[in-house]
Amino acid sequence: MSKLIAQQITRLRHEIEKYNQQYYQLDAPSVTDAEYDRKLRQLRALEEENPQLALATSPTQTVGSQVLSSFNKINHEVPMLSLDNVFSTDDILDFIERINNRLKRSLALSFCVEPKLDGLAISLLYEKGHLVRAATRGDGAVGEDVTLNVKTIKNIPHQLTGKNIPLRLEVRGEVVMPIADFQQYNQQALANDTKAFVNPRNAAAGSLRQLDSSITATRPLAFYSYGIGIIEQGELANSHYQRLQQLKSWGLPLSEEVQLKEGAEGCFEYYQYLLEKRNTLDYEIDGIVYKIDDIALQEELGFVARAPRWATAHKFPAQEEQTDLLDVEFQVGRTGAITPVAILKPVFVGGVTVSRASLHNADEIQRLNIKIGDTVIIRRAADVIPQIVKVQASNNAVSKAIIFPSLCPVCQSDIERIEDEAIARCTGGLYCAAQRKEAIKYFSSRKAMNIDGLGEKVAEQLVDAELINTPADLFKLNAEQLIPLERMGAKKAENLISAIEQSKQTQIAKFILALGIREVGEATAKNLANYFLTLPAIQEASTETLLKVDDIGEIVAQHIRRFFKQAHNQEVIQKLLDAGISWPELQRKSQTESPLKDKIFVLTGSLVKMGRAEAKQALESLGAKVSGSVSKKTDYVVAGESAGSKLKKAQDLNLEILNEDDLLTLLSNNESL
Repeated sequence: MSKLIAQQITRLRHEIEKYNQQYYQLDAPSVTDAEYDRKLRQLRALEEENPQLALATSPTQTVGSQVLSSFNKINHEVPMLSLDNVFSTDDILDFIERINNRLKRSLALSFCVEPKLDGLAISLLYEKGHLVRAATRGDGAVGEDVTLNVKTIKNIPHQLTGKNIPLRLEVRGEVVMPIADFQQYNQQALANDTKAFVNPRNAAAGSLRQLDSSITATRPLAFYSYGIGIIEQGELANSHYQRLQQLKSWGLPLSEEVQLKEGAEGCFEYYQYLLEKRNTLDYEIDGIVYKIDDIALQEELGFVARAPRWATAHKFPAQEEQTDLLDVEFQVGRTGAITPVAILKPVFVGGVTVSRASLHNADEIQRLNIKIGDTVIIRRAADVIPQIVKVQASNNAVSKAIIFPSLCPVCQSDIERIEDEAIARCTGGLYCAAQRKEAIKYFSSRKAMNIDGLGEKVAEQLVDAELINTPADLFKLNAEQLIPLERMGAKKAENLISAIEQSKQTQIAKFILALGIREVGEATAKNLANYFLTLPAIQEASTETLLKVDDIGEIVAQHIRRFFKQAHNQEVIQKLLDAGISWPELQRKSQTESPLKDKIFVLTGSLVKMGRAEAKQALESLGAKVSGSVSKKTDYVVAGESAGSKLKKAQDLNLEILNEDDLLTLLSNNESL
């Protein structure tokens, strides 16, 4: 048995050493952080159970990886160690218990708590306040000289300012690529047909470890301090938190999320706080670092081989995991868009079990070079739909190419892809059952024809039972046809027929919206109605005329023209009109007549029922102005979910504050239709 265990330990060591090289030297990790942590925990447990097999050179006892030969080496005067990890509240309690046992007394402990930034650890050496050297962590004892590259990072001061700056000061921190900058960089890279980064951590590490500092200078990097290495001829506070504040006073960047907490409860509280706030931060984090605040206690506790005893990292649930691609299905959306959906071996990531992920389009399949049977990395961040980040491994013996269909998987109509568009679409239109269902759901929705009682389930049943093929068929239904539907009954059937009848009296903008023209939302539909006044005028409008309408560009104009030129769409529109749908005749109104003309609005927080962009367009179409900042001149502040500092400022200024329902009512009462 001991031989088998020894073999297992050796295998794990080799695997982790390979992962370390890929992560630290090549900036190209081959496994997720979660998988790496599992392997390391497994190795540590085996070594603890079999101490005779433990080695000082084991990855459990070392930090990082050797430096690349292409960089000059720098010996760290004080080793740059790693951190041990905890993964649960019980682990934190054990961590605190170990501290008290080590101190041989029970203390009310204070912790400096801070985000665990997911970037590249570096050391900055200042002499007489001047930046003279910068180095990566490397293997903890020896790092890489990246001084020239670090000097290109805009928020790292070349000269410290303030009072009582030590003669020599080594500052330690993390270099990251802010999320917004990372996304923008990747978008530009894809547009230029150059290599994009997998994640912000790789982006930061790869950018900082360039041999040409001019390349680093083009990368949007940022630095945050988290500690001090060496100090000569200077006084520092006896509190870790206060030391970080000293660094901040000298001009060094510090995360705004650094706090001081008391005991285990304070740590738990901070964990929940930052876990909830995680997806709103400017940078990626993968956990929280808890550090004993008292420097004297830090010194008393000391270090183990690779980590301090007085600090630990509490890891968040993994946002990336690896799994296998089992198959690909092709779904058809409301506008005919064909979306490939990856069928995955179920995997727990980001707090949920994931078994499906969108592959978006044919270009994405090609970019990923993905095949059925591949092992892939799944990412789920910010509670969004999971996405495949990259292919981890491909087995050419069993992997199969993904064949994009030429015919619609639902109605067998031709699939076409318009030049310069990424999306392929079914040409079946309302004759395609998939599109038919979605079109009727959209037609009946609150913001369109507002047919109360005609939800998703009912719409699907009506199509499946072949009671309707187009939205016009809704107006031919009777209660007897509806009663057999699941969970319908006589009363619900009568109510639905009544709601359908009531919907005939509508507004032209709502009717235009209900047609489901691509990229024509509420604001655009209102602008079309206000400009043309009548439906025939919209139907006959040329592309040149459509471009004169507010908020309509070349692409949207083409969508509108294409929609009204199609014979089956003309037929459906005529049937709807014949069914009795009508609206009040519009009179052209000048913007000066709008009660909202020149009123200043500020939107803050998340709007659920309509997007921020739609709200902005709707307000502007009524003559209002939408500002990005709150001032005394602001007339209304619209506060959605998770409204922040703008709401507080509005309250301080005693401004009128509206919720989303208030906004919708205001728009409805003042719309010029």
